[in-house]
Amino acid sequence: MLCNSMTSKASNSCSIIVDSKAAALNDVCNEILSKLQEHNFDKDDVFAVHLTLEEAFLNAVKHGNKNDPAKKVKIDYSVSSEKVEITITDEGAGFEPESVDDPRFGNGLYEPGGRGLLLMNSYMDIVKYNEQGNSVYMVRYKEKPHLSGDVSQIQD
Repeated sequence: MLCNSMTSKASNSCSIIVDSKAAALNDVCNEILSKLQEHNFDKDDVFAVHLTLEEAFLNAVKHGNKNDPAKKVKIDYSVSSEKVEITITDEGAGFEPESVDDPRFGNGLYEPGGRGLLLMNSYMDIVKYNEQGNSVYMVRYKEKPHLSGDVSQIQD
């Protein structure tokens, strides 16, 4: 694991590049969750970030990098006393998030996919994808701000 971090009392920012395998998730989770605890995030926030971090990372490994251990997953994160920001980028071709059926309705009820995206959108305050669809940016605030507008796409 490669971590270049910029640390201050106000926030911790780090960029980590790991092998594209599920086993790499443990160290990444431990590092990010410990930063949340250092910044006094409550147990609900830690749980939400843990769940969505696992989902996004495993999606990158399985769907993005097609379980190719030669590929990498990059995790950029920043933790402050107000929020946690996480970006997970894989080396895959990407996907169109809007093409995934909502698993709560219609055909989505019977399809195995899409539940992770629903979970990520439910637990994080902001979830955006880059235009290529191989990078997801997620934010969870301690205090929930009023959010408006379309937050489905981010630009490279």
